[in-house]
Amino acid sequence: MLVAFSVAPSGTGRSDGSVHDAVAAAVRIVRESGLPNRTTSMFTEIEGEWDEVMRVVKEACDAVAEYGSRVSLVLKADIRPGYTGELDAKVDRLEAAIENDG
Repeated sequence: MLVAFSVAPSGTGRSDGSVHDAVAAAVRIVRESGLPNRTTSMFTEIEGEWDEVMRVVKEACDAVAEYGSRVSLVLKADIRPGYTGELDAKVDRLEAAIENDG
């Protein structure tokens, strides 16, 4: 499965509203998981089996909870049994389709 998620604290007490330290703690958890992943400006994507991916998302939420009184989680999942390597393969297919269309 592929999961794209964003996790952030609220109630941090920071006057500038920045959450980068909390997000860094979450991304560190994802990267240390050993699962294929990538982080963009808005989401972190992770690929693996249901239980292992959800474990990492929970650990990321737990890490973010240390930075505020609440945690906000946005999650989108592509559950496609029997497929692996889709973190890159989906993008490769898209790029090929764009290239072939022109």
